[in-house]
Amino acid sequence: MITPVSSAAQRPVEAQPAPARQTSASAKPQAAPADTVQISNGAKAILQEALETQAQTTKEAAAGDIQAKRLLAREAEAHSK
Repeated sequence: MITPVSSAAQRPVEAQPAPARQTSASAKPQAAPADTVQISNGAKAILQEALETQAQTTKEAAAGDIQAKRLLAREAEAHSK
């Protein structure tokens, strides 16, 4: 037969505060070295054209932009196939 043990006294669990963090001068994170990059104007123009939306291309083609007209013609040809 099983008998309960009643002689064991239970201690209430006390909440222990978290230990305070010690700060030291050596624990500060070091700044990463910064590199400087310069992008040429030609590269900036190519990037701008690559990021251009269809609406912008259409607007530029309507205003007479030859490159925009060629791009729209290529896209129309690709969609018709």
